[in-house]
Amino acid sequence: MPLDAELGKKMLQLLTSRYDDRQWRKRIEKTLGLPQSGVTDPIQQQIFMYLKLGLKAYKSRRADPDSWIIGGYATKEVIDRAKFQPQLVGSTVKKEDVAFLGTDPGQEVTEPWWDEMLVQWFDVPEEEKPAEEEKSEAKDSDASPTVPSKA
Repeated sequence: MPLDAELGKKMLQLLTSRYDDRQWRKRIEKTLGLPQSGVTDPIQQQIFMYLKLGLKAYKSRRADPDSWIIGGYATKEVIDRAKFQPQLVGSTVKKEDVAFLGTDPGQEVTEPWWDEMLVQWFDVPEEEKPAEEEKSEAKDSDASPTVPSKA
C-alpha cells in the first residue's frame, strides 16, 4: 500500500528539510529514485515529481543512472521556488499545499522510520479470495491423482 497523506507529508518534509545533513543525503537520493506510484495523494505526487525533476543532475549520457543535487544553494532554490510559486509544481497546487516544505518532520523520523517508509512504499496488499475459491482449490489439491511408479 503506497504512502498515505500523513506519511507522504513526512517524507516530503524529510526531503526538503534535512538535505544539508550528511547522514540523510544518501537516503534522500534513494527516495528521489523511487517511482511516483508510492505516493497516493495527487498533490503530494505532483510535489514529489517536481522535486525529483528539479533536483536531477544534468547527465550527458542517457545510459548513466540518475544522480541528484542534494545540499547547498541549488537544493534550497528548488524548494523555495516550490514554496513561493506553487503554480510551477502544478496548476492545481495552492500555497497551503506546499507550506509544510522545508520544515523538519520531527524526532520520530529516524532511520528505522525511513526503512519502514520504504517497505510501505512498495507494499502491495494481497487481494483476498472469496471463501468458495479457497475451498475449491483445497479440494483440487487433495484430489490430485497419484501415478504409481514402475520399479
